Amino acid sequence: MSFLVRQAWLSLRAAVADALAAHDLSVAQYATLLVLDEQPRASIAEIARAVASSRQAANELVAGMERAGLVERHAHPQDRRTQEVHLTATGRQRLLEARPAVHEREHALESHIDPADRASARAWLTAMSRAQQA
Repeated sequence: MSFLVRQAWLSLRAAVADALAAHDLSVAQYATLLVLDEQPRASIAEIARAVASSRQAANELVAGMERAGLVERHAHPQDRRTQEVHLTATGRQRLLEARPAVHEREHALESHIDPADRASARAWLTAMSRAQQA
């Protein structure tokens, strides 16, 4: 089962990467923009957990995104060792422009799957994600 999930993820990731290329974003960058849109002022550690990467990899990713003008880092007001990451206007705009392309690609990929099967798959994936977080 886990190998099938991995194969599905890799296939979906490749399709989404193609859609994101037109917006000059990688899948990891897009995921980070989504996280920051939902969790403004997230720390590097929180981003790493959300995108399933190491803290070091997330730090390098955010550094590149900062150089590209997509995000900014600011010192945490209570913990000077922690930095909060913020979307810039450019990052927010890039997310707004890329999101429809990703949704369109996902819709095209799942359009041939029965709606009841899609709902079951989403429920299973959600339950598996929550089980891992518990």
